[in-house]
Amino acid sequence: MNAAEQAINLELASKIATVVNLFKLAFPDVKSDLKPWKNDPETRELVDPDSIDIGFHFPGISKSWRSRSILIQIRFYQDPINNSRRAIGLEAAGFDHRGEAWRLSTVEQWDFIGNTSPSPEVGEKLKQVCRQILEVFNNPIN
Repeated sequence: MNAAEQAINLELASKIATVVNLFKLAFPDVKSDLKPWKNDPETRELVDPDSIDIGFHFPGISKSWRSRSILIQIRFYQDPINNSRRAIGLEAAGFDHRGEAWRLSTVEQWDFIGNTSPSPEVGEKLKQVCRQILEVFNNPIN
């Protein structure tokens, strides 16, 4: 679900802003998009209400990313027993003019799959940012 729609309270809004800042610190030329999904009936059927989705766009094609845009989906699990909500993983996908170029999931192997993948340096930096994002959402704000 679009990050802009998930920012329903101060804590979530602060954590979403932290994610954007972490990404921009690691990749300064990127622009964030808190509404990467269209607001039409077909798209709304596909949107996962248990995720926070943020788009990031580069000016032109990034050779080190081998993509123009990146979609980050932070996935959550609501525990019905203790009613706690925690981040269980991230999905990241890089897109170019042909569509999806690569995908990374933090569930299991943390490997890039697809026709291309980011450069090794960018890939490692992205994995580090993913670790930081999981920490942000799984640690309470003091």
